[in-house]
Amino acid sequence: MRVVFLSVSAAVGGSEAILLELVRGLRRLAAHVEPVVVVPRDEALASRVRDAGAAVRVLPMPAAVASFGEWSLRSGSGVARRGAALVAAAAGARDYGRALGSLLADLRPDLIHTNGFKMHVLGSRAAPSGVPVVWHIHEYLTPRPLSRTLLRHYVSRTAAVVANSRSVAEDVLDALGPAPVTSIYNAVDLEEFSPQGRAVDLDALAGLPPAEAGTIRVGLVATFARWKGHETYLRAIRKVPAQSVRAYVIGAPMYDTAGSQYTTDELRALATSIGVADRVGFTGFIERPATAMRALDVVVHASTDPEPFGLVIAEGLACGRTVIVSAAGGAAELAEHEVDALAVAPGDVDALAAAISRAAGDGALRARLGAAARRTALRRFDSDVFTREFCDLYERVVERARTVAS
Repeated sequence: MRVVFLSVSAAVGGSEAILLELVRGLRRLAAHVEPVVVVPRDEALASRVRDAGAAVRVLPMPAAVASFGEWSLRSGSGVARRGAALVAAAAGARDYGRALGSLLADLRPDLIHTNGFKMHVLGSRAAPSGVPVVWHIHEYLTPRPLSRTLLRHYVSRTAAVVANSRSVAEDVLDALGPAPVTSIYNAVDLEEFSPQGRAVDLDALAGLPPAEAGTIRVGLVATFARWKGHETYLRAIRKVPAQSVRAYVIGAPMYDTAGSQYTTDELRALATSIGVADRVGFTGFIERPATAMRALDVVVHASTDPEPFGLVIAEGLACGRTVIVSAAGGAAELAEHEVDALAVAPGDVDALAAAISRAAGDGALRARLGAAARRTALRRFDSDVFTREFCDLYERVVERARTVAS
């Protein structure tokens, strides 16, 4: 069975990390499945797919399509400028769709697995007749009026919709109406993300002097999407007693979509304006986030909007760290307050500051939560279980398509 994965991004953010985990699982457990990953540029994702032993095809995506997103429609730029961006994106999508159709005809897939809202639409339009398409949805759809409208138009062409949490599955049904939706939790490489292993020098990466012995390291690990809670985190750090705590911002801008993320300079300026520039280190992107998490005592998840899943939560739990969870949406499904994590309301600066201060000041609490966190990760985020669930889904979908064709 040849499965062609369509990725809207060439970088490795959360949804791309899950795509990689699935490709690795298929190579390990499903010899009968041949994964081929289509990417817009030959960058980090392509390299890691090849390392996993799978084939890569590069199909450049027009800049007008790659950079277009619903954030750009909400931005303060003029109506004429937004309209021009929409027209350019539509023209680019037509050109890209024709090229994608040719590539898919050449690849002759048994199934197409799409990753990202743009690819759900483009892949459904370009899929050869009779080839089933599976949408893997990692984000909420209802807050995205354009994506919601487009996916409603194409939902009849998808054979299955996989949501990464029960919360996202419910949202898909609310947005699209009756649809073949199932939920499969994301997986984590439990050997890579474990309490034991190499830890990076966060101070060196951030250009800071070495912290004193006994310093508690607290870090927000996230892309620079504007809803990931960087401002909430920085304002919370301002309220945490400075003694024996050092904070880090770990990550970088990741995606092509215009207007949807901070730049590093913007976050540095924000830290300066809040008065915490001397207490926060910016490490930039770290290729292996597990090495960063093992260098932390407390992993902070601070998303201000409901999180569809919250991969950093699962990874922090797997590393046996004390994780503070912004508990809304799918994130609220992953851990239990006071059992294997600490939970706070999204956007609540005072609550987040109190949770950080409590975790930083109580070593016994960190040890108890960390041990329970690892047990939760082993139970909920096993890659083999995740891969087998997808294999079962693929088999059902392909068999159904063949039955209809015959």
